[in-house]
Amino acid sequence: MPTFKQLPSGNWRAQVRRKGVYASETFRRHKDAQEWALATERRIDLGEPATRSKVKDPTTFGDLIDLHVTDMKEVLRAPRRSKAFTLDALNTKLGKLKLKDLTRERLIQFGKDRAKEGAGPVTISMDIGYIKLVVSHAAAVHGIRVQVEPIDLARIALKRLGLVGKGRERDRRPTLDELQALADYFANNSRQIIPLGRIMRFAIATAMRQDEICRIRWEDIDAKARTVIVRDRKDPRDKNGNDQKVPLLDVTGFDAWAILGEQKSFSGNSSLVFPYNGRSVGTAFRRACKELKIKDLKFHDLRHEAASRLFEAGFTIEQAALVTGHKDWKMLKRYTHLRPEHLRGVRPKNLPPSLDLPTGPTPADIALGAWSNPERRAPQPNPAHASQVAKPHLEHEALSLSASI
Repeated sequence: MPTFKQLPSGNWRAQVRRKGVYASETFRRHKDAQEWALATERRIDLGEPATRSKVKDPTTFGDLIDLHVTDMKEVLRAPRRSKAFTLDALNTKLGKLKLKDLTRERLIQFGKDRAKEGAGPVTISMDIGYIKLVVSHAAAVHGIRVQVEPIDLARIALKRLGLVGKGRERDRRPTLDELQALADYFANNSRQIIPLGRIMRFAIATAMRQDEICRIRWEDIDAKARTVIVRDRKDPRDKNGNDQKVPLLDVTGFDAWAILGEQKSFSGNSSLVFPYNGRSVGTAFRRACKELKIKDLKFHDLRHEAASRLFEAGFTIEQAALVTGHKDWKMLKRYTHLRPEHLRGVRPKNLPPSLDLPTGPTPADIALGAWSNPERRAPQPNPAHASQVAKPHLEHEALSLSASI
């Protein structure tokens, strides 16, 4: 028996489960949903595809793109800016290509052409990924007879040719001098409407992305627990509804709670804490870096800096993930770039029992001359404190950015 559910939009979703086949469709009228469900069950009984293509006899790759976009809009998951841009570009380049011509050879040539245009391995890899997404969607959802294997083979070939691959993991962290220069620039720039200095400090204090910072609301702040809810936080599967409660801490050299107190008097009657466009924040940050001649620094690198400072402050992976929002700890690792100097003073939590060895000069002692000068010997750890970890020296604590920026 088919099932029917009325959605918040008022539309009706019909679901059919029959002989191991599942099909779902959305309609404006309940009657239309019922008629579709009965027709779908009849097709399944006759051994036909459960659903019929919304594009009559699709013949081109562009038809499949249109079909995918239409389907996603119906379930309220329309492609966002980045995906929509890529699909539009693919439609321009490959939209008129006949489905029978969507071959391994043609896709390899497409990758080579994109490389000649200046596209890098990551961009071409994304293009191939979206081509497969569109084709597999048509085959799975609408039963359109189109092959996915040529796309997989083309990806393998392009990878062997070095034209597709993963991006280079960034390890760029701003230096103290760069942060101070940016802070001074933002504080002294009277034309700057957006409080970039305050947003920069808040980004390092919370590890939030620029769009997340510009989305948080005063009503989502818990003053007692000192937390804030970040709504629709980025997620590799689906960001919609991925709301996370984030602690407002003072461990990275900047006090997130204090920064919110500063911002309260500047946000006026807005429900948003930082009522600015995230893209405008990124643009202003890039402009400042250009004027200050700071090379290869992006606003997103402040998130890298925040994650690294959490670890330098002694956070475990689990604790840092609660702040950054990472569900995959492997992904968190790529945002963590510890500086070697911050390991100075770190000792293991559980020291092994010491051996009762005879005292006397060791070759290393003799070579260093420490035996002849006992005062120069390194101090030994106190056994009573063996279970404690010395907090690493935090170089960024020396950064004195004005709270007025």
